[in-house]
Amino acid sequence: MAANAVLQIPVTCVTNGASEDLNDAIAIEEPLEIRLEHGPAAERKVQNISVTMRTPGNDAELAAGFLFTEGIIKNASDIQKIGHCFIACAENRENVIQVSLAENITPNLQNTERNFYTTSSCGVCGKGSIDAIRTVSSYGNDLRDNNMINTDVLTVLPGILKKHQKVFADTGGLHASAMFTVEGELLLLREDVGRHNAFDKLIGAAINQDLLPLNKSVLLLSGRASFELVQKAAMAGINIIAAVGAPSSLAVQLAQEFNITLVGFLRGQRFNIYTVPQRILIPSYEDSHQK
Repeated sequence: MAANAVLQIPVTCVTNGASEDLNDAIAIEEPLEIRLEHGPAAERKVQNISVTMRTPGNDAELAAGFLFTEGIIKNASDIQKIGHCFIACAENRENVIQVSLAENITPNLQNTERNFYTTSSCGVCGKGSIDAIRTVSSYGNDLRDNNMINTDVLTVLPGILKKHQKVFADTGGLHASAMFTVEGELLLLREDVGRHNAFDKLIGAAINQDLLPLNKSVLLLSGRASFELVQKAAMAGINIIAAVGAPSSLAVQLAQEFNITLVGFLRGQRFNIYTVPQRILIPSYEDSHQK
């Protein structure tokens, strides 16, 4: 996470009716424009694909993850170059990132007709997105797996996540997405003021490290499990999602459709399994059904 992800501001803190002037750390939120350069050498063109509100840092991963989870690119080799504003920008160069595709790559831009603009609190979602993911996902529910996780491992993951959330510890204001092995080893963690941005950064990092598909790992979300996060997980081949918060009805529907195990309210020793429960190994449940 970039050093400029946190801002110190003066506040008046009130405790039990008494006030005190202090400095408080808050998470920075700024717009990021994602531009796509593509086409043959003699006919290259640049177009604005998305503007998203995000916390500065890991912007290249965010752009790569976004393009992948929206089905615009298929893998890391599609990208020739990526960086902040290749050409001169009048201002805010750090808030414009350009992804240059290889000349032989024709991006799937049919979804850009949805006019990508996302806030930090909600990604683009809707029934049309469910239909789109059926056609553009490289993995979907056809990816065979035997991925399973024990409950004693699952329940300790939020504690590990919290321990490694550096910016959240400073500000209390960031979401996080993390990938773990089924043995509980932390593989990747990314933070952002937007939950979908944090996940796109995570997917971008996975693309860079050639980790896809992620069908042997477990995704942990620091907040709720929304539709767009399950959609992005399906794009990356993820089959176990655990969230500290609640899932939405559409998230449950999509998880069921794509054979994804969805866990919600993962707090302490308690959690709910909403879909595909067989990937969660519960000793007491197994023992009772063997008798």
